[in-house]
Amino acid sequence: MLFNPPEVIETEVFARLPEELRIRDRESGWLFGKGTARRDSFLEGPSFDRHGNLYVVDIPYGRILRITPGAEWSVVAEYDGWPNGLKIHKDGRIFVADHMRGIVEIAPDTGAVRPLVEKIRREGLKGVNDLVFASNGDLYFTDQGQTGLQDPSGRVYRLATDGRIDLLVDNVPSPNGLVLSPDETALFVAVTRANQVWRLPLHADGTTSKVAAFLNLSGGLAGPDGLAMCSDGGLVVAHCGLGVVWCFNSLGEPLYRVQSREGLSTTNIAFGGAENRDLFITESDSGCILRARLSVEGQPMFSHH
Repeated sequence: MLFNPPEVIETEVFARLPEELRIRDRESGWLFGKGTARRDSFLEGPSFDRHGNLYVVDIPYGRILRITPGAEWSVVAEYDGWPNGLKIHKDGRIFVADHMRGIVEIAPDTGAVRPLVEKIRREGLKGVNDLVFASNGDLYFTDQGQTGLQDPSGRVYRLATDGRIDLLVDNVPSPNGLVLSPDETALFVAVTRANQVWRLPLHADGTTSKVAAFLNLSGGLAGPDGLAMCSDGGLVVAHCGLGVVWCFNSLGEPLYRVQSREGLSTTNIAFGGAENRDLFITESDSGCILRARLSVEGQPMFSHH
């Protein structure tokens, strides 16, 4: 299906990881399959707190980093893990999807790490990837591991506020970023290795059915990664390996192509800034946070409820 070329929006560098925070003398097992055992960083999981601070993770070195509105960097926590997705609770607690350790909670003031979900019904997790809060506090998360088209067994879970864990789907070839529709009747999941975004209808009884491919993308060295939701129901998709972020309307029609001015690893996104219309993008090749101005507001994060 053909569409008119989406409008191109250029990015600027909001913040660059300082040299003193780049790690050049260590290897990380997380880099298996990425062509190298050494990188100085790999930024992911952008999320804002109520004070305008942007939190990101550095996956291979187990670090949680904080960036002030003035682009000053600091280390909040450093621990034995591979943090990937990050979201902030409305009470200020930091929740992290850690590929090695499951879902963990991190205290923003001390950096202390507390495990929340390490296994499910005595079984270990494949390697969790990203997470998102519903307005009632339920937490949805993806369990990706090494799944892909060769092993379409990735899973999507819901951790209810009462501690119950529900399995929504278990046949996903690499589930990654996820976001709820504004009315929370559907969950969108980036399926990286299939180059798709799936739509999961959420029923009143907590189940899903008639799961569909909402978007079919193409190209890139990876696929759709982080997702964000616009206030009008439009979907924003970070296309890792292509160096772009796509903006679609609520019907899945492409509107904008946000172009990286740095590398190709546009891994994840978060709305912030004035009127919640600035899009902040983790570009993991260069260790940068890119910024672009959109014409539509982002859906407020749970941390701002």
